[in-house]
Amino acid sequence: MSLFNRIKIQTPESVELEFTLAGVGGRAVALTIDYVILWTSLLLVFWFLIFVLSQLSQWDVILSADSDVLQLWAQAIIGLVMFAMYVGYFIGFETAWYGQTPGKRYAHIRVIRDDAQPVRVFQTTLRSLLRPVDDIFFLGFFCILLGKREKRIGDWLAGTLVVQTDPRTAGKDIAVSELAKNVAPKLLEEMDFERVSPDNFATIREYLKRRNGLLPAARKELSIKLARALKETVQLENLTVEMTADTFLEAVYWGYQQQKRR
Repeated sequence: MSLFNRIKIQTPESVELEFTLAGVGGRAVALTIDYVILWTSLLLVFWFLIFVLSQLSQWDVILSADSDVLQLWAQAIIGLVMFAMYVGYFIGFETAWYGQTPGKRYAHIRVIRDDAQPVRVFQTTLRSLLRPVDDIFFLGFFCILLGKREKRIGDWLAGTLVVQTDPRTAGKDIAVSELAKNVAPKLLEEMDFERVSPDNFATIREYLKRRNGLLPAARKELSIKLARALKETVQLENLTVEMTADTFLEAVYWGYQQQKRR
């Protein structure tokens, strides 16, 4: 029996993916690391701003302004900067790193939406703004511990889940066959890659990362479902080159990356 809860999610492409929820332990490790990084950064910035404040006694003469007024403005700016750093740390990392922060990357967990798609700025902002609420009296801890989907308050309102990533594939490049790389330029001509949304790409990337852990039958079925859904999305009727569903997904993954680098 697994110590972690597992959950099956059906993506917008009608593909069912199975995830392992992160659990309290993994999330606690990740949060501890993130808070050490965050509060160290906040402390350094605070000391710097305090040093600036200490110089205000000289600024009132230079700027012909009341030092008390300048100090009030400086204190307000310090508060805004500290708040922006506290909130922005999680928003920035979770948006740019597909649901991960330095702590989550170390703990091999990440945030996803309830439909298994990657989180966007809206979800990461909600989670970050509600983090202080979850921290008060350990409300988030009890929500995670007692909830079936292990969600804190920020997760419920943002519509997100925290799941484990496979440590065997975390941080590693996805293997793409030479055939897929050779086919990708042809697909760039045949397909409208503008129709491949970031969510479509994230689903393909998730499958390619996790496929080695699937049973052969499940892997074949899932790759065919993804390939068919993707062909409908980009309105591609026929392929000029014969290939497996796996190779097609690899080629789309490779071609999408090349397209975005142009």
